[in-house]
Amino acid sequence: MSKKHILVGISAIIAFALTLPVAAQNEATVFEEVIVTASKRETTLQEIPIAVTVVSADVLEKAQVHDIKDLQSLVPSLRVTQLQLTGNTNFVIRGFGNGANNVGIEPSVGVFIDGVYRSRSSSALADLPNLERIEVLRGPQSTLFGKNASAGVINVVTAKPDMDEFGGSAAITYGDYNQFILKGDVSGPLSDTVGFSLSGSLNQRDGYFTDLTNGAEYNEHDRWGLRGQLLFQPSDKLELRIIADTEEVDEACCGVANLVNGPTGAIVQLIGGQILPEAPFSRSQFFDFAPVNEIKNSGVSLQADYDFGSATLTSITSYRTQRKFENADVDFTSARLIQENSGDTDIDTFTQEIRLTSDGSGAFDWMIGGFFFDEDVTVDNVLTYGQDFRNYADVLTVVLGGGTPGLDPSPLNFLEPALGLPAGTFFAPGQGRFEAFTQDNQAFSVFGQLDFHMMDDRLTLTVGANFTEDDKDTTANMLVTDVFSSLDFIQIGAGLIFSSLTGLAPTPANFALVPAAFGAAVALSTVPCSPSTGPACNSLLALQPLQFMPPFLNYPNAVESGRSKEDDVTWTFRLAFDATENVNIYAGVSTGFKASSWNLSRDARPSAADLGAINAAGLGLPNLNAGSRFAGPEEATVYEIGLKARFDRASINLTIFDQEIKDFQSNLFLGTGFFLANAGKQSTTGLELEVNYAPVDSLHLSFSGTFLDPKYDSFPNGEGVNGPEDFSGTKVPGVHEVSLNLSAVYSFEFGGSGSGYVRAEYIYDDTVPIIENVPASVASREVNTFNASIGVEWGSGYEAQLWGRNLNNDDYLLSAFPSVAQFGSFSGYPNEPRTYGLTLSKRF
Repeated sequence: MSKKHILVGISAIIAFALTLPVAAQNEATVFEEVIVTASKRETTLQEIPIAVTVVSADVLEKAQVHDIKDLQSLVPSLRVTQLQLTGNTNFVIRGFGNGANNVGIEPSVGVFIDGVYRSRSSSALADLPNLERIEVLRGPQSTLFGKNASAGVINVVTAKPDMDEFGGSAAITYGDYNQFILKGDVSGPLSDTVGFSLSGSLNQRDGYFTDLTNGAEYNEHDRWGLRGQLLFQPSDKLELRIIADTEEVDEACCGVANLVNGPTGAIVQLIGGQILPEAPFSRSQFFDFAPVNEIKNSGVSLQADYDFGSATLTSITSYRTQRKFENADVDFTSARLIQENSGDTDIDTFTQEIRLTSDGSGAFDWMIGGFFFDEDVTVDNVLTYGQDFRNYADVLTVVLGGGTPGLDPSPLNFLEPALGLPAGTFFAPGQGRFEAFTQDNQAFSVFGQLDFHMMDDRLTLTVGANFTEDDKDTTANMLVTDVFSSLDFIQIGAGLIFSSLTGLAPTPANFALVPAAFGAAVALSTVPCSPSTGPACNSLLALQPLQFMPPFLNYPNAVESGRSKEDDVTWTFRLAFDATENVNIYAGVSTGFKASSWNLSRDARPSAADLGAINAAGLGLPNLNAGSRFAGPEEATVYEIGLKARFDRASINLTIFDQEIKDFQSNLFLGTGFFLANAGKQSTTGLELEVNYAPVDSLHLSFSGTFLDPKYDSFPNGEGVNGPEDFSGTKVPGVHEVSLNLSAVYSFEFGGSGSGYVRAEYIYDDTVPIIENVPASVASREVNTFNASIGVEWGSGYEAQLWGRNLNNDDYLLSAFPSVAQFGSFSGYPNEPRTYGLTLSKRF
C-alpha cells in the first residue's frame, strides 16, 4: 500500500466523518458505549487512544466463535494458524507474531485472560467461558503489559459473579460431523458480600480429515472445561476475585496433505507405502498411526482491589500448570518411516502483578506497578526410525549415488561391512534421539504511566515507560543412537581413498608410511562426485543428506552456559485530542520488547563463534555444524495516528501506522528440522479501518479492513526454496496486504415478546505466498468465505440459533512446508470445510 493510497484513504474517511453528525442529528442512539480495560483502567472505546478492536459477547455468540482461534474471522488484523498439533497454534497481529512449534519460543502476541498472562498459545485455546468482551490491542504493548507483547495483546474479559440475583444459562449445539457442544453457567449471591459463578463446557466433534489407511477421521474436537469464581465485597473499598479453572483436550489432530509429490513419493510406493498425491482439499491422506494430542491446563488466580479514595491498589496473583503429551506421524504416508515423534511437556507458571492507579479526578492521571514472572519448563522428546526407514534409505542412497533403484545395490550394504558393522545397523527401528530440555525463566518489570489533561481536558499527553529484565537458564541432555548420522564421511572417505591408492589399510602407521598418498586422499575427501570429477572424488559425500540425526552437544558445557539475561526499557509517548464531542484523534509512538527465545529442540546448534571454541576445547563431535541455540531479543517500534468517531447511528475507528520489529525471531521448518534465527528487520506500513452504521434501528452494518505493506528490510540469513537466501527488501510471505470483514445484522420482533435476527458475514484476504521456502506456485492463499446465522428468542428466555461457517466451502491453505525427509516434496494444512449446526439455549 503506497503513501498515496494512505492519504486518499485518510481524506475520504475524514470527509465521511464530517458529514455524519449532520445526518445523525436528533436521532436516538443506536450504538451503546463500549467500556474497555486495554489501558488497565476503565475507559470508553472512543476515548482510549490505542488501536484496539473490541468484540462483544453478543457478536461472539451470533458469529459462533467458540475459541480464540475463531476470533480472526472478526478481526482482520489478527491471524491465528493451527499447525500439525492442537497445541501448535500461532497468533499474528499486523503480520508480526511467532511462538508455535517450539516450547522455548514464547509468543510475540500476549494473551491475557482476566488479567492473567498465558505464556503459551496452547494454554489459551479452551472454549471461551462466560464472556463480556475480547479486546485485541494492535502494535507493541510492552509499556503496560511487559515482555512478550511486542506485536500486540489479546485481552479476554469474562463476567464477574452476579451479586444481586441468581441466574444462568444452558445451551446445547448439534452440528455436522456429529458436533455436540454443551455449555452451562450459573451465578448468584451466597450472601450480601459474597457471589459465585460456575461454568462448564463440553465440545466434541468428529474429524473432517480422513486417514485413508484405516478410515479414521482427524481434526476432531474432544475437550471439556470447568471454571469457578468467588467474588468477595466485604466493604465498599475492598473486592477480592478468586478464579479456578481446569480444562482437558484429547484429540486426534491434525491432518496434513501432500501439495507436491516429488521424487521420494515413488520411493515410498516402491517400499510398499501409500501417499495421496497433490489433492490437498480432498482432506485425506495415508498415515501409519493416529496423532495424539493430550493437553491439561489448570490454574488459580486472586485479584484484590482496594480503593484508597484517590487511588486504587490492584494485585493479581496466579499459578498455572500445563501438562501436554503429543505424538504425530511426521512423514504423512502409510510407510512406517517414523516409529515415534513424541513430546512430553510440563510448564509451571507463577505470576504476580501489583499496580497503583489514580482515580482520574485531577489534572493528570497516573499509574505505577510491577510484574514478576517465574516459569519452569520441562520437555522430553523422542524421535525414532520406523521399520520401513531402512528400505526407504536403501533406495534413496541408490538415487543419491546416481544409480537405478531395483538394479543397483544400496551403498549402505557395502558400507556396513567395510566399517566392521553388522548388516542392518544403519537406520534400525528404534534408533533415534531421546531428548531432555529444561528452562527456568524469571523476569520482572516495573512500569509507570502519566496522563496530562490540558485545554479543559480536550488534549491529553500520555507518557509511559517500562523496565524489564528477563533471565533464562536452559539445559539440554540428548542421547542419539542413530549410527549412520554419527559417521564422519570426510574422514571415512579419506581412509577409503587412501586404500584405493595404496592397497594399504587406513591406519595411522600406513598414513605415515605413504604421506603423499595420504595427503592426496585428504584433499580428495572433500570433493563431491560429479561427471566432471571422474573417480577423483569422495562418493560418500552423497550420503550426507541422509544424516538426519547427527550427534548433539549437550549444554551447559565448558563453552556454552545455556543462559541468557537481558533488560530493556520500553516507552510510550502519545497525544490525544477531542476534536469535537464525537470525534477524537490521536498520534503517538510506542516501543516493545521480547526476550531471547531458546531453541528447545533437536535442531539447536552452537553459534559459529562458539563452535570454534568448542572444537578448540576438544568438545567437538562428528557432523556438529554451526547454527543457533537461541534467537536474540526483539525490539519493536510503532508510529501511529488515529481517529475515533462515535455518532448516534455510526462509529468509525481509523488507524494509520508504521511498525517495525528489529531482530524478529524467525522459526522456519526446512524439511528435516527448524531454523531459528533473527531476521534483521521486518516492517509494515498500514491502515486499519472499522466502520459501524445503522441506517435504521433494525439493521446494523459493519466493515473492518486492514491494508498492509509488509517487507523484510533486512533478512540476509534466510532460508528459501533452494537453500540460504537473502530476503532483504522482499515482501513478507503469509501476510495479506488486504483483509476485509463485512457483516450485516437484521433484527426483528414477533408475537409481542419474541425477537430475532439474521446475520451474514463475508471475509476476504487477498492472494499471498504462504512461506519463504515453498514456491508461491505451490502454496499461496486467498480467502473468500461466507458465514451466516439466524436466531430467535422468546420472552421466556428460550433461544434457537441456526448457523453456518464457510458456507461456500472456500478452500485455502493455512500453512505449508517442505515434506519431512522427502526431498522435492511439499506438504500443507488445508482449512476447515463448511460446518453448520443448531444451538438451543435457555437463560434464567
